[in-house]
This record gives sequence, structure tokens and C-alpha cells, in this order.
Amino acid sequence: MIDNFALAISHGLILLAIWRLLSRPDLDNEGASEAAASEPSTTPKGRPGA
Repeated sequence: MIDNFALAISHGLILLAIWRLLSRPDLDNEGASEAAASEPSTTPKGRPGA
């Protein structure tokens, strides 16, 4: 028999993941992923430690 506690934990984690994904602000903006992909990164491109 499957433990009810294990079912509750697994389903609770799935619900938490769905809730976190649906609360992301970039889901409301259709151009958010395209704009983020076209922007240059702000990290410096040099030798590490330079």
C-alpha cells in the first residue's frame, strides 16, 4: 500500500511548483523571452581574475 504521507508530499511539491510558475511576472508579457534573449549580457567578457 502506498503511504498517504508520500502522496501528500509529492503532490504538495507539484502544486508548489505550479503555483511558483504561474506567479512569474514574465508569463504576462509575451515579448519578455524575446527581449531577454536579444539583450547583451551585462557580465564582463575578459579573462577570469583579470
